[in-house]
Amino acid sequence: MAPHSDNFKGSMLMMTAMAGFTLNDTAMKYVTETLPLYQTIFLRGVLTVAALWLIGVAQGGLRLRLSGADTRILGWRTLGEILATVFFLTALQHMQLADLSAIMQSLPLAVTLAAAVLFRERIGWRRMLAIGIGFAGVMLIIRPGGASFGIWSVLGVLSVLSVVLRDLATRRFSREASSVAVSFYAGVAVLVLGAVMIPFDGWQTPTLPELGGIVLASLVLIAAYLTVVMSMRVGEVAVVAPFRYTSLLWAVVLGFVVFKDLPDSWTLMGAALVIGSGVYAFYRERVLARGAR
Repeated sequence: MAPHSDNFKGSMLMMTAMAGFTLNDTAMKYVTETLPLYQTIFLRGVLTVAALWLIGVAQGGLRLRLSGADTRILGWRTLGEILATVFFLTALQHMQLADLSAIMQSLPLAVTLAAAVLFRERIGWRRMLAIGIGFAGVMLIIRPGGASFGIWSVLGVLSVLSVVLRDLATRRFSREASSVAVSFYAGVAVLVLGAVMIPFDGWQTPTLPELGGIVLASLVLIAAYLTVVMSMRVGEVAVVAPFRYTSLLWAVVLGFVVFKDLPDSWTLMGAALVIGSGVYAFYRERVLARGAR
């Protein structure tokens, strides 16, 4: 019963993490409707970095020293983190929450393809076909040339590519690199970006509800990061990972409750293709891991 119990716990933790990430996005979208974007990034960054520092201290001290190789990798990862933050939050200001979330569902497929191209990781024709179908789903969501297509859809796709860079760099760290330290450096970089851009983007005194939204975004973001790590350590990756796609369900619900937005039928069809392809790709990885054909 233990493996089944672990998989259930891992699945629940993954769904909780996705709810946390989506709640963070919702809070940031709500706050940036009235507050300047980079001010909001800066304020959230201050709280996030402080929380990561406390977590590191609670774990016996934040080990910030990295090897020379890990330092170079950190540079690429931090670049991906910064670009992903800017592209995603800028797009989020102008797009429906569910629409942007649907585009982000292509991330696992994009990471798989990039790993095959850059690291020569082997993927069979079935997963290649799944990736192709998934990207066709993304085209349905953004619909190039359609009335709903614009620069914000492009920024959504660029945010996916930036997260691919971040995630692939993360995979190259040595075992000695502390996960909390890597996250801490990324948080500091995003915080500094917000501070540097404030003079160009403006500053205004936040209201109590706006401050509450920023605090909420920071807290649920940290909780989501910790929970997603826990989920991958409890159950089997191939069982737990597909529950990442529940973030779209949370985005639809929160988008309707908070902003009264609902995705159109094209977005839902495209999301179904992306999610179906992603689940199949995870299934094939599980089959190959077991040595089946």
